[in-house]
Amino acid sequence: MKFAEFHAGQVLTAGPYTVTEDEVLGFAKSYDPQWFHTDPAAAQEGRFGGLIASGWHTCAIAMRLIADKALHGSESFASPGIEYIRWPHPVRPGDQLVLTATVHEVRRSSSKPGLGILRWRWELANQDGAAVLDLIAISLFQLDGAE
Repeated sequence: MKFAEFHAGQVLTAGPYTVTEDEVLGFAKSYDPQWFHTDPAAAQEGRFGGLIASGWHTCAIAMRLIADKALHGSESFASPGIEYIRWPHPVRPGDQLVLTATVHEVRRSSSKPGLGILRWRWELANQDGAAVLDLIAISLFQLDGAE
């Protein structure tokens, strides 16, 4: 999508994305090697009663979904950050995740008119409707060839 196609109040959905045990283990072994992400037997005895995905893995899944749905082919070039991030429920192997992105604000920078700013909320939920990720992201778009 192009920046001009976004508007406040717009809701985009993407998915479902099915999480596999192999990817949970692979991501965790590379980036978040805590036992409840990497050891299915130990995780079974832990607080969550089974293996769960890293929150950072959950963010990566959401990023992939929104990139495929809305950012591919756009003028998006960076993000200055996230306003907040929460992981209300764990992601488990076999979960089918759906992303809902709600656009809160679309504007051009007052000091750099060639810069588009998009503020949007991403909510990722599993097949039971349980929220597994909630964040507000800021995305930047390069417009009119300006720096």
